Amino acid sequence: MSAPVEPVVQIDKLWSVFRSAGQAAVVHQDLDLSIAAGELLSIVGGSGSGKTVLLRQILGLEKPARGRVTVLGKPASELGNEGAASRVGMLFQHGALFSAFTVLENIAFPLRELNQLPRALIRDAAMVKLQMVGLDPSQAHKMPADLSGGMVKRVALARALIMDPPLLLLDEPTAGLDPDSADAFCALLRSLHRELGLTVVMVTHDLDTLFELSTRIAVVADKHIIVSGAPKEVIAYPHPFIHDFFLGERGQRAMELLREYPFAV
Repeated sequence: MSAPVEPVVQIDKLWSVFRSAGQAAVVHQDLDLSIAAGELLSIVGGSGSGKTVLLRQILGLEKPARGRVTVLGKPASELGNEGAASRVGMLFQHGALFSAFTVLENIAFPLRELNQLPRALIRDAAMVKLQMVGLDPSQAHKMPADLSGGMVKRVALARALIMDPPLLLLDEPTAGLDPDSADAFCALLRSLHRELGLTVVMVTHDLDTLFELSTRIAVVADKHIIVSGAPKEVIAYPHPFIHDFFLGERGQRAMELLREYPFAV
């Protein structure tokens, strides 16, 4: 009998507490979440529910007040060690490219920081990732200021994948993009998720992106995960936030995608 497969991310009884001016604000209380290999999990919740805080906990950038967060079988706090980018890639909401670096230098940055490979090999690896995200090699020497919003997202994605991490975190990946660019970027993410066998954790408020990409949705409300499952299961869960978020005008329009993408049912 084979041993059970360990989750890529395991969060147990998480408490996130922030203190200011002598006051304590509890953001998460006894929050549990397990993310299996190969999932594309979307985290949704209202303003102040701690969605991005969860990403920071998974990255090991914040330490829980209580509870445990493990990533690839190790405490998330160890991700700050050298070589962390080989385990987890992060796509920030606005790309977070270095303005003084070219496109290729931005993509190569994590490998150059390790200082373990020849410069020519690093350049070749960065060029491969540039083309993997659908950009022409002629874009390699442009500066971030010369890029469109969609191109910035693609360069940031290439940087997040430069060390072939098995886990990719996305913070509002289509924020600020026009509909055509958002659709193209979703298609790219869906293709890379499938072809690279990535496990993806995404925070988004965009319902089109949510329904187009998610294999599972986890809803943060009342300081914990109130429900997680396929989109249709989540939508059927009785809770005021879910009703307002999914069943308003935006939700009704976006739910049409469920008929186009049966994997999300």
